[in-house]
Amino acid sequence: MIVLGLTGSIGMGKSTVAAMFADAGVPVFDADAVVRELQGPGGRLLPAIEAMFPGTTGESGLDREKLGKAVFGDRQALQRLEGLVHPAVGEAREAFFAANRDAPLVVLDIPLLFETGGDSRVDKVAVVSAPADQQRERVLRRPGMTEERFESILALQMPDAEKRVWADFVIDTGGPLSETRDRVNALIACLRREAGG
Repeated sequence: MIVLGLTGSIGMGKSTVAAMFADAGVPVFDADAVVRELQGPGGRLLPAIEAMFPGTTGESGLDREKLGKAVFGDRQALQRLEGLVHPAVGEAREAFFAANRDAPLVVLDIPLLFETGGDSRVDKVAVVSAPADQQRERVLRRPGMTEERFESILALQMPDAEKRVWADFVIDTGGPLSETRDRVNALIACLRREAGG
């Protein structure tokens, strides 16, 4: 099995690329989706998050805006939150590997792959990237996004240029979707050959 780490900064198109891998039959572990489940209605991390950051959860799960205000710009608060979230995501990842142990290729979709040292737990890394002006335009179209929030998120992420240097593969999403899909399918074929599958 080849474990491909898929990462990319906010607004680069990583979710779209992850869906292309899934559409091609490659098992994809979506770390963000796991986090949303853990923090959603009835999520098992809600009591611990509420105890750590009072007033940030409710019946509908985590209030992302309130939690964002509690942790953004406060590295220690963010580290405490990550201390809750990362072990729970790790358990889900191990269950994913067990369920897909016969697959020749699996993808771990992890936004902060380099920032959390996750690149040491994968065989190859693919970075999803687009020109900075496209990234900014995509992100600022999101509901509730502001320039200030965008800049604070970028400050927590390794710069795109640096990610590209450390990547085994760079998937450019700056052009038409059909070109991106062709790149993804070519990468899948290459990695499946390497894995013997």
